[in-house]
Amino acid sequence: MLYKAFFHTVLRRVDPETAHVLTMKFMSIASHIPGMLGLVRMCFARGVGSDEGAWVFPQEDIAGFARPLPGRFGLAAGLDKDGEAIEMLSALGFAFVEVGTVTPKPQPGNDKPRLWRLVSQRALRNRMGFNNSGADVLAGRLKHLRSTSRGRSIIVGANIGKNKTTPLEVAPRDYGICARKLARWVDYLVINVSSPNTPGLRTLQDTSSLQPIVKAVQHQAHLAAKRRVPIFVKIAPDMADHDLRQIASLVHDTGIDGVIATNTTIDHDEGEGGLSGKPLNERSRQIVTTMRRYLGDGPIIIGCGGVTTPGDAQRMRDAGANLVQGYSAFIYEGPSWPGTINRHLTPRG
Repeated sequence: MLYKAFFHTVLRRVDPETAHVLTMKFMSIASHIPGMLGLVRMCFARGVGSDEGAWVFPQEDIAGFARPLPGRFGLAAGLDKDGEAIEMLSALGFAFVEVGTVTPKPQPGNDKPRLWRLVSQRALRNRMGFNNSGADVLAGRLKHLRSTSRGRSIIVGANIGKNKTTPLEVAPRDYGICARKLARWVDYLVINVSSPNTPGLRTLQDTSSLQPIVKAVQHQAHLAAKRRVPIFVKIAPDMADHDLRQIASLVHDTGIDGVIATNTTIDHDEGEGGLSGKPLNERSRQIVTTMRRYLGDGPIIIGCGGVTTPGDAQRMRDAGANLVQGYSAFIYEGPSWPGTINRHLTPRG
């Protein structure tokens, strides 16, 4: 209630991207204050991901992960693009944290303004354009994170993309570079070919274009990590049924671990960019249902899109998702949100 009062009286009056940048800096600085992470975990995570009793649910349906997950609900890519606040986000109750989207070289992204709140819809609209500090900077932060026992305990994924200036025909090179630089430090990799904010990127969802990208990521990840790194493809909610079937065939043919369903949608009339948040929930859940039918029981589906309440998260699970992610509702619901969702999805006992 305190956060919601703060949001409506103060935060919503601040430019969305400015608020985002300030929040990430605050969380990064707070992570280094002695005792702060433990206090935050005690107040908000309340057992999710803690050392004592952390592994609270059977792991058979996510056997593709090398390490047990402390919960079924994690942070989607887009909030912490450069891995600045992973420890604080974990302490707030996210069972796993996905950073990125990251590209081989740093890039500024699209012109501002490029992020909008749609408060009445509990949604966000963005046309960020993969603004990030590049794979080398993220790799350095992840290496530092993994230098401590607390940092090593956090389940971290990296969402990877191509630079805007890279021609589509050589996109596998960019994805391979990111995989090589990051695979050693992460628990899984996500191939992002579904953002609507990089020109032409969604055409890479066609399996003839996507297969060489997958092969490049698999090869480079294995070389860098010297172990099997789970790999997922993040797909758009706007794909036709035939395309979803093709993606499922690619998952089986290449042996990757599954899909994240879904990215933002362009099926809206709010302006340029992709829409995320509550309006996306029903469509994302439909995609999860369809992909589960095409994939069968083995591959992992991470359901993402419009999850706001514990009921939303449970319905995503009921539709066939092994794991669930969220981001947009975090802006509206506040710091208690991830722990609340996780405790609902992964009760003790």
